[in-house]
Amino acid sequence: VQLQASGGGLVQAGGSLRLSCTVSGGTFSNYGMAWFRQYPEKEREFVAMISRYGDKRYYADSVKGRATISRDNTRNTVYLQMSSQKPEDTALYYCAADERPHSYSTWYQRSDEYLHWGRGTQVTVSS
Repeated sequence: VQLQASGGGLVQAGGSLRLSCTVSGGTFSNYGMAWFRQYPEKEREFVAMISRYGDKRYYADSVKGRATISRDNTRNTVYLQMSSQKPEDTALYYCAADERPHSYSTWYQRSDEYLHWGRGTQVTVSS
């Protein structure tokens, strides 16, 4: 399974950006999909997650109201639309996928619960 993230770049504070992540080599609709981000010398932190068929979506408090995660199962792609960008959104963004059963309800917030990862895409928000 391969995940390819794209869409990062430089955006001004208050602006918008859409990240995309395309999955190949697996059955996309089997995967819960998530976005994480990582600051230099920090652990990856949860940003957003969407269930297999898009009926459940979860967001970190830091992006709630400013981010929308969505997926297109016909295109094997998950998106993260971010608006009202802040300088603190500057980070390396990763997409992740997992299809295994999980034993607790908040599993999606933990990076070690995801089996498949893409390379990061850098988002830089200028003030």
